[in-house]
Amino acid sequence: MKLVNIGFGNMVSAARMVAIVSPESAPIKRVIQDAKERGTLIDATHGRRTRAVIITDSDHIILTYLQAETVANRITEDEDAVDGEEEEDE
Repeated sequence: MKLVNIGFGNMVSAARMVAIVSPESAPIKRVIQDAKERGTLIDATHGRRTRAVIITDSDHIILTYLQAETVANRITEDEDAVDGEEEEDE
């Protein structure tokens, strides 16, 4: 299981992520509000401005202060590191 750092030492399973989106649009704001009412919202911003919203396959909504591009880069960097290690082992 690969974990991705989403800031302040918080980690999310990369395999469970469905989407990483911007919090600016009205539909995403509604998704956040609905998750808050259902109790499936996870706020990992530590009081900072929300810059990305992570949607998981379990319908949990995770707020992070990192930009969506940063989270996506951390996922791909981890994959590149694993691929490099496998090539060296062969």
